[in-house]
Amino acid sequence: MSSALTRTTSGPRAMALLWAVALVAVALIPWITGSTFHFHIAIMVCISAMATGGLAVTAWVGQLSLAHAAFAGIGAYTSVLLVTRLDLPVLLGLPAGALVAGGVAFVIGAPLLRLRGVYFVLITFALNELFRLVMLEIPEYSGGSSGIAGIPKISLFGATLSSYEAVYPFALVCLALVMGLLVLIRKGQLGRRFGAVEENLALAEASGIPTARTQNLAFTIGSAIAGFAGAFLAHYVGFISPETFGFQLSVSYVIMLVTGGRLALWGPLVGALFLTPLPEFLRGAVEYQHIIYGVILIAVLRFLPQGLAGLPAQLSRKEGRA
Repeated sequence: MSSALTRTTSGPRAMALLWAVALVAVALIPWITGSTFHFHIAIMVCISAMATGGLAVTAWVGQLSLAHAAFAGIGAYTSVLLVTRLDLPVLLGLPAGALVAGGVAFVIGAPLLRLRGVYFVLITFALNELFRLVMLEIPEYSGGSSGIAGIPKISLFGATLSSYEAVYPFALVCLALVMGLLVLIRKGQLGRRFGAVEENLALAEASGIPTARTQNLAFTIGSAIAGFAGAFLAHYVGFISPETFGFQLSVSYVIMLVTGGRLALWGPLVGALFLTPLPEFLRGAVEYQHIIYGVILIAVLRFLPQGLAGLPAQLSRKEGRA
């Protein structure tokens, strides 16, 4: 019996260690190859993983937002306007974008989160479109359909991170901080509250958990993380427009989350790592990209209901039954 228990506990640990080693190895690829293309893909993976991590926080309380790109856009425009018009350093613009996006989410979250299921999804879809249309109507701030070009690059203590090799370590640090925040939330008392609300809203409320405030808090935190990721994206790419943060970007984040694992702690990272490079490798088949995304999503939902991040646990359970 003790040997069986040892196998049961050591299996998941071994798989988790294997995943960790694999992620570190993947993170080192750009430095090993020295390719600017690989550095660019790695940076985009970090940005996508941060944004998807924010969406995961909202999913932890049983809601799925299709306005995530809008909050990324709020963070991006906030940081860009503060840096270009008030000459604030980018290191202040990035957290300012997160704070403004989180503040907007907190204000509108209370009425929006009264809706459940498909109604919440539909209203967030409308919210994303509303953001895009409003930004198109205020070109003096958003640049309109022409967008804003020449956005200042990220700088640290007076040193501008102008190369891919310089930006990548900073992106890794930011991703580590976001993932660390997700770990603290998930492993702490707040994570247990989130889990109770996601599992059974009525039972959680009957148990004394303030479900409305809990969901709004998750929505605020997730949107703030999206705002930070959007601000990072703006200063990295150097150009944004209202179309940058359209509905398609929100859908991409949802697909990454579901593919990686909607409720898995490392789901956002795994989903971004798997799907972010995909468009680059499908440039020769652009017309089939959406079909391939759909096939991947259907396959994951059918065979991996816990996402790619849940694959080690699924394999361990099969080993245990064997």
